[in-house]
Amino acid sequence: MSNQKIAVIDYNMGNLSSVKNAFLKKSVSVDIVSNPEKLSLYDKIVLPGVGAFGDAMEHLRSNAMDEAIKEYAKSGKPLLGICLGMQLLFYRSEEFGSHIGLGLISGDIRYFDAKKFPKRLKVPHMGWNKLFVQKESALLKDLPQSFYLYFVHSYHAVCDEEFVIGKTLYGYEFVSAVNKDNIYGFQPHPEKSHDNGLKIVENFIKEV
Repeated sequence: MSNQKIAVIDYNMGNLSSVKNAFLKKSVSVDIVSNPEKLSLYDKIVLPGVGAFGDAMEHLRSNAMDEAIKEYAKSGKPLLGICLGMQLLFYRSEEFGSHIGLGLISGDIRYFDAKKFPKRLKVPHMGWNKLFVQKESALLKDLPQSFYLYFVHSYHAVCDEEFVIGKTLYGYEFVSAVNKDNIYGFQPHPEKSHDNGLKIVENFIKEV
């Protein structure tokens, strides 16, 4: 499908093989990369992750991967954050204290306010849920106005509406997909979301 080179960033947070395999299904060259000096060699990068925000940022800073990601974002090349990777794109998180993120998109990461939930809902938000498209985005091309994706998270982004391309309802409406220029983020896991998720992967390869 493409002669692009895509890097999946390895910083010891999450199952990288499932993300890599989702891209391999679309016949594109994918490497798992832990050396920040190599990021500039790639056409697009993916920042995945599962776990705690503070630990993730500590891992990124341990070898200056955080600065390499920021420089890559300035280059104008596409960057996709998935789940924790999306949350790291923002300024700060309240997960187990207050932690500074990459600051590529203005906004914060906050715990679900369970006081607003019906009694049957629990945190974490886990399982299949709908993403409702808020505005056009190359990453959402040829997908319906609402479609199911797979979620696993206890925190969500709060940011300006200008960056929001998707929202989801769980107790209340929250931001589930964002786009600022060449920077994209998805709270759900495209790599675990079957055809809809693979369409997002395909769009990241072909459309952005």
